[in-house]
Amino acid sequence: MAEALYEQLMRMANHVRDPQRHAPPPGIEARRLAVYRQLFLGNLESLLAGAFPVARASLGAARWQALVTTFYANHRCQTPLFTELGSEFVDYLETGGAADLPPWLAELAHYERVESVLLLSDAAEPHHDPQGDLLEGVPVLSPLAMPLAYRWPVVEIGPGHLPQQAPEQPTLILARRDTDRHVYFSRLAPLAHALLLSLQECLISGRAHLARLAAAIGVAPEEIVPAGLALLEDLRGQGVVLGTRLGA
Repeated sequence: MAEALYEQLMRMANHVRDPQRHAPPPGIEARRLAVYRQLFLGNLESLLAGAFPVARASLGAARWQALVTTFYANHRCQTPLFTELGSEFVDYLETGGAADLPPWLAELAHYERVESVLLLSDAAEPHHDPQGDLLEGVPVLSPLAMPLAYRWPVVEIGPGHLPQQAPEQPTLILARRDTDRHVYFSRLAPLAHALLLSLQECLISGRAHLARLAAAIGVAPEEIVPAGLALLEDLRGQGVVLGTRLGA
């Protein structure tokens, strides 16, 4: 009995997802299944449209609806949480789940998703000394700050600007949630972006971080220490760097 019910439900679910490939289960009126499909697909489209308004507007109504329909039919979510649906959609785009889409779409969707990720984050600040020496101590990056790098100019893409070719230089961005619980985006210089990535990757002193950057660009560490320390202090002022690690 349980197996028969499971099979019935799976056939119904598969048909509602993709009626072109999956026949309906016996004994259920096609009109009723079409109503279910319209409701489910409409709710999904509404959720995604709210989460990715620029992507939706940039694709246009017809291409967007086709994308949502394909996502609904083919993607198998790894979480039941509605709040994670946007991440599932980004994963689908990044793994090439849909064909014949603009090459910038996955990055644009990721960029739009970051705001929700930071708004919903409940990450706690690690223990730190807010007045610590950022050069000799180990700088602590806020868990609510994200350095981002995109091949496409995601901040400029919209219905009136649909790039055909990626620029030579990447788009480097800092996304952060401030104490007012708003998310802010700002452009980053290459040195600032590299420093923030280093802070994400390594628990080492600020001086050691700057030495890594100096080696990467082929200069002596002392050449970038003054500018690097000023940058660390500026990041602390913004709340991006919280201070230094306790006990370091």
